[in-house]
Amino acid sequence: MSDPLSKAATASEIAHAVAGRKIKASAVIEAALKRIEAAEPMVNAFTDIVAERAKKRAAEIDASKHHGPLAGVPFAVKNLFDIEGLPTRAGSKINNDGPKAARDGALIRRLEAAGAILVGGLNMGEYAYDFTGENAHYGPSRNPHDPSRMTGGSSGGSGAAVAAGEVPLSLGSDTNGSIRVPSSLCGLFGLKPTYGRLSRAGSFPFVDALDHLGPIARSTEDLALSFDAMQGPDPDDPVCTHMPPEPTLPHLAEGIEGLRIAVAGDYFAKGGEPEAFEAVATVAKALDASHTVVLPQAAAARAAAYVITAIEGAQLHLPRLKTRPQDFDPDTRERFMAGALLPGSWYVKAQRFRRHYRANVLKLFNEVDVVLAPATPCTAPKLGQVMMKLGGVELPVRASLGLFTQPISFIGLPVVVVPLQRRRGLPIGVQLIARPYNEKAALRVAAFLEKQGVASAPPT
Repeated sequence: MSDPLSKAATASEIAHAVAGRKIKASAVIEAALKRIEAAEPMVNAFTDIVAERAKKRAAEIDASKHHGPLAGVPFAVKNLFDIEGLPTRAGSKINNDGPKAARDGALIRRLEAAGAILVGGLNMGEYAYDFTGENAHYGPSRNPHDPSRMTGGSSGGSGAAVAAGEVPLSLGSDTNGSIRVPSSLCGLFGLKPTYGRLSRAGSFPFVDALDHLGPIARSTEDLALSFDAMQGPDPDDPVCTHMPPEPTLPHLAEGIEGLRIAVAGDYFAKGGEPEAFEAVATVAKALDASHTVVLPQAAAARAAAYVITAIEGAQLHLPRLKTRPQDFDPDTRERFMAGALLPGSWYVKAQRFRRHYRANVLKLFNEVDVVLAPATPCTAPKLGQVMMKLGGVELPVRASLGLFTQPISFIGLPVVVVPLQRRRGLPIGVQLIARPYNEKAALRVAAFLEKQGVASAPPT
C-alpha cells in the first residue's frame, strides 16, 4: 500500500486512510497542492487551481463523523466542466469572457457528495475538437513519461495530471475518444461509460449526439469507486438514463469466470503500429481469448462519426465563428468552418447509418461479453508532430489518434482502457468493449488483468 500523501497513492488508499482516521483530509490536500506546484512547470495540466475551496472542504471532512467512499480524495476536471465561480473555459480564449458558473457541474457535485475534493480545472484541446492535448491558448499538456511527447486529447490535462501523480483521479469527456486516447498514451485506466449513463449537466457541449463524461485513474478500483458515485438519473440532462445506480465495485473480485471474451479483427487488426497489436495480443493471451469477431463496417462508422462531429460542432459554434474568428485556434477554426459547409443531407445519412451500424454491432454481444481492441494506433507522438506513419502510410496525427476509438463511441458502447507497460518505451492501452450498460463486465476484466500484473499504470 502506498503512502496516502505520495503521488503513487490511489483514490481507494487515500479514502481508506481518511475514513480510518489514519490521516487528515487536510494533509492529503496540502500534499496534492505541493505536488501540483512542483509538477506544473513541466506538465502544464492545470488551468485553474481552487486551493482555498479545497482546503475548506478538507477541513469540513476532517470535522465530520461520517465519511463517503471517496473521503479526502483530491480530483480535478477537464475545464469544460462548470466550476462554481469560474468561467467554463472549454479550452478556449473566447469562453473566458463569458459568465462565471453559478454552480458546479453534476458530476463534480456527486463526487464531492461522496467525499472527494475538487482541486482545479484541467487543460484541454480547444472546444474538445482535438486528439493531441495541444492547446494554442494555454500551451500543450506534456506526457509525464516523456515531456517531449503528447498526452493525447482532448482530455490531455486529465491524463497528464493523473500520470504525473498530481491527483489520483480526474474527469474528462469522450466524444470520439478523448478519454481513451489520453489514457492509452499516458498509461492510465480510463472509463468511457455507455452514452447517457452519466449526467452531462453542467458541462460545455461539443457534439450532443456523441458526448460522454467519465473518469481517468491509476487503478480499476478507482474507476469503479468514482463511476459508482456518479451514477444515477438527472433530469437536467435529457439523455441521461432513468436507470438507478448499479454498483460495479462489489463485482471486481469476480474475475472473468463466465465472461465470453473475443478479439476485434479486420479493421481493428490493421492500420496501426506493431506495439498496438502486440498489446492486444498480450491481453488476449492473459484472458485465453482466441475467438475473433468482426465489427461490420467500422471504417464507415468512423467516417459517419466525422460527419456528425463536424456538422454538429460547427452549428454550435457558428455565432463565435461569425463574431470572433480570430480568437479561435486556427486549426480548430478551419475544422469548424469546413463542418459548416457540409450539406445537412450528409448528417441525416450519417445518423441513419448509425442506427444500422448499432443494430449490427449489438448482435455480436449475443455471442460475446467483452471485445478487445487497440486504444490508439501507436504510442505518444512528439509534441508538434503533424504527420506520422501508420502501417506504412503517412497520415495526419491529429485525426489518426482516434482511429480505433471513433467506431465505438459512435454508438455509445461502454469501454474501459487498460494500460500496458512496455519493457522499453512508452505505455499503450487496450480497449475492453462491452454491450450498453454492462460497464461491470469491462471493469471485471480490467481488474483481473491488473491482479495478474498484465495491466498497470507505470510510475513516473
